[in-house]
Amino acid sequence: MIANLVATITAWATGLGGVGLFIIAALDSSFLSFPQVNDVLVVVLSAKYPDRMPYYAGMTTVGSMIGCFMLFAVARRGGEVFLRKRLKGAHVDRALRIYQRFGLLAVVVPALLPPPVPFKVFVVLAGAADVAPWRFALAVGIGRGIRYFGQGYLAVVYGEHALDFIQAHGAEIGVGLAALALLSGLGLVLLRRRRQATA
Repeated sequence: MIANLVATITAWATGLGGVGLFIIAALDSSFLSFPQVNDVLVVVLSAKYPDRMPYYAGMTTVGSMIGCFMLFAVARRGGEVFLRKRLKGAHVDRALRIYQRFGLLAVVVPALLPPPVPFKVFVVLAGAADVAPWRFALAVGIGRGIRYFGQGYLAVVYGEHALDFIQAHGAEIGVGLAALALLSGLGLVLLRRRRQATA
């Protein structure tokens, strides 16, 4: 039944093109869940219409940003209470400290990770930690932009075979990009501290 629903939604979104991608991405990133539907749609449509790839990837990225921001806004109001009811206090405290210290990096890295990583948990954590909205939006835009434009590029280069490649190696690529983002971010933090120490 779920597979049929996803197939119906995919067909509907494909018919709408970029607008359908935007709607699905916004819903998936907020309070509903359509695992990997965004990824599949970006690849399928970009392979079919290569010249429209930036439009499809861009609409998916913006839709995901808006959906995440809706969840983020709710979490800012009551996310910490929600987390403390479901997780041990020490874990919540540690996670909130990480987000307060590395807000941008703590969102970019999980945004790059492939399913089944529950990105919504990281969105709620960012809201509960009171990460600045502009930082949060920038982080989601960077993470999701790299993901969807990267998939779109593969679709343009490899056509329909890109979907098989992503399904076979998407997890490794996502983890690799997340690790690269983490190392780059930590390198910038260390460089900034060294400059402050010598100033």
